[in-house]
Amino acid sequence: MAEQKMVNGINVTELFNTIDLIKKNPDIAKFKFRATNKWVNSTHNRATVKDFYGALKEDHSRKPAVYELDEPPILLGKNEGSNPVEYLLVALSGCLTTSLIAHASARGIDIKGVESRYEGDLDLRGFLGISEDVPVGYQNIRVYFKIDANVSNEQKEDLVRMAQKYSPVFNTITKSAPVSVHLDK
Repeated sequence: MAEQKMVNGINVTELFNTIDLIKKNPDIAKFKFRATNKWVNSTHNRATVKDFYGALKEDHSRKPAVYELDEPPILLGKNEGSNPVEYLLVALSGCLTTSLIAHASARGIDIKGVESRYEGDLDLRGFLGISEDVPVGYQNIRVYFKIDANVSNEQKEDLVRMAQKYSPVFNTITKSAPVSVHLDK
């Protein structure tokens, strides 16, 4: 058995083996992620993630993850969970960080630590229907990374650019994937 190369907790040997398999059979790369949601009360609702399709099969191997969503009292909620726009920032944070670490590992760059912070500007006049001139969603999102690694600032900036280039969540937000919404009859 070949020796496994580990960088930043990522099995780089397996990463490159997976890339080679996908090059031979691109269908392996097609994934379908799912979530369900159920309204609880007021602005409180509960989302669940449990299974997905990927690598040519259904995967039911993990326990369901449950996310409580609510609004703060000033937005008519009871703070029984983070609000959905905060979850968007959380999803962005996880995806950018994962992309950064995976690509740093593929390059053999040892990362000692990564921290990031996220801020988004949202004007409720759009959501409340007060002004057609105000976007309903975030108007601007800012991301700040701190990377602890023995590489130059230019290399750190390159890692941040790679995280953006290869993050599915970043690209979905910035390039807007089509979303179709239907009544399930």
